[in-house]
Amino acid sequence: MSAMATADIISDAPQHGALTPFVNEPFLDFTSAENKRAMENALADVQSMLGREYDLVIGGKRLRTEGKIVSINPGRPTQVIGVHQRAEADLAAKAMEAALAAFPAWSRTPAPERAALLFRAADLVRQRKFEFCAWLVFEVGKNWGEADADVGETIDFLEFYGREALRLDAATTPIQFPGERNQLRYIPLGVGAIIPPWNFPFAIMAGMTSAAIVCGNTVILKPSVDAPTIAARFVSLLEEAGLPDGVVNLCQGEGPGFGSAIVAHPQTRFIAFTGSKAVGLEIHENAARTQPEQKFIKRTILEMGGKDAIIVDGDADLDAAVEGVVASAFGFNGQKCSACSRAIVDAGIYDTFCDRLQARVARIETGDPEKNVYTGPVISEKAFKKVVDYIEIGKKEGRLLNGGVTIKTPEGGYYIQPTIFADVSPKARIAQEEIFGPVLAVIKSQSFDEALTIANDTEYGLTGSVYSSSRHKLDRAREEFHVGNLYFNRKSTGAMVGAHPFGGFNMSGTDSKAGGPDYLLLFTQAKSIGEKVG
Repeated sequence: MSAMATADIISDAPQHGALTPFVNEPFLDFTSAENKRAMENALADVQSMLGREYDLVIGGKRLRTEGKIVSINPGRPTQVIGVHQRAEADLAAKAMEAALAAFPAWSRTPAPERAALLFRAADLVRQRKFEFCAWLVFEVGKNWGEADADVGETIDFLEFYGREALRLDAATTPIQFPGERNQLRYIPLGVGAIIPPWNFPFAIMAGMTSAAIVCGNTVILKPSVDAPTIAARFVSLLEEAGLPDGVVNLCQGEGPGFGSAIVAHPQTRFIAFTGSKAVGLEIHENAARTQPEQKFIKRTILEMGGKDAIIVDGDADLDAAVEGVVASAFGFNGQKCSACSRAIVDAGIYDTFCDRLQARVARIETGDPEKNVYTGPVISEKAFKKVVDYIEIGKKEGRLLNGGVTIKTPEGGYYIQPTIFADVSPKARIAQEEIFGPVLAVIKSQSFDEALTIANDTEYGLTGSVYSSSRHKLDRAREEFHVGNLYFNRKSTGAMVGAHPFGGFNMSGTDSKAGGPDYLLLFTQAKSIGEKVG
């Protein structure tokens, strides 16, 4: 980072971070002719950049490897989005060395300067919003609205965590003990591993990375092999914003190889992971094993998925409930850990609800996300096969209302119709296991008591919703519906930074509450200092 760039960032910090209240980034209106044209232009521009090769970035240096990771468009598997280097386990030590070397200077960089880096990055993302939306359309198959939400959340995380870092930097002890000068400082942990998912490849990746570095940590970023291009372009943007060498080390690689080596490294102080329960538990177990020369307990920050339910009570607004269930279940093809995969519906309205749900989902169009179709492809051939297998299981466990078939396109994309099974037992596999695709199980409940029991009867506890006009029932759910993010008379997806701190209970993870006032504490350690005076 040049001295001039550093000076510019520092000068931006006070007025941007300290004086401007946080406000969520507004969503784009794609019915606007201007925005539609801008998005079409961005898609054309990004398409001209597809297929480029990207380097690993370790200590600010570019590296190439013999092995490659090829990112493809899930809607057109023959279309290459980017070619990336494949970091193997032997590069873990090199990445750690670079991160450790950068840590002393970065950890002592004043918090306003670190926050200013995030604010500058947010400004750059905001200026290139349509471009990043286009990359999300191509690399993971998001429609325009889902892509915009991902980019907007990225901006929100950068802005919010910058402000939170300034707040933590101003922390004080609850009291000043007589005769002493007391301080409470939140200091960084050290080097951490950032392992984000592919489904929010911009927001979650950037959010975990920025939270770690704004606290003074340095990181090794291993993005998903299904979405490495977004991460590469974000790291390039951070460098443009003034990121010092070695603070973020970009290492695309497989989880079982490079990822496992970083988790096991004795100098890795923390691992921030979002993904499947199986991988999250493996990381947690491996991190708990103390390595030779390790002088600390590794911290894990885990978000591992869900089997989320929406309860529709007998006194609910049915039309609103149908819309909420559809948006929660089939937005981005159900590929969200917050997605509704179980609709628990009161017996008195069950048949009517199923009829309306069936009619509403029948109107959903599935196709090329470049054309802003509501549902596009699932992320990969592996995911496609998994969802198809669960659909076959569902045909034996429930009554098929919609979908249940794949869609063949000339490009060979991984398209599956939105699928609904009714009359599903609460104990059925499709009602218990995370599918992570466009499959919804509808379950009948005989009472609100039973609905709550069914909703809580999985190993997960991430999100949930209740549609009801009864204040008494909503108050009961407030106490008894055991999830980290609970919503009333609205969908179970779409958590907003600052308003809905996000993280779940049970096997959904460590309840990290991303986008909330406690999140940065996970990347710091509190140091209490007392000095005798007088």
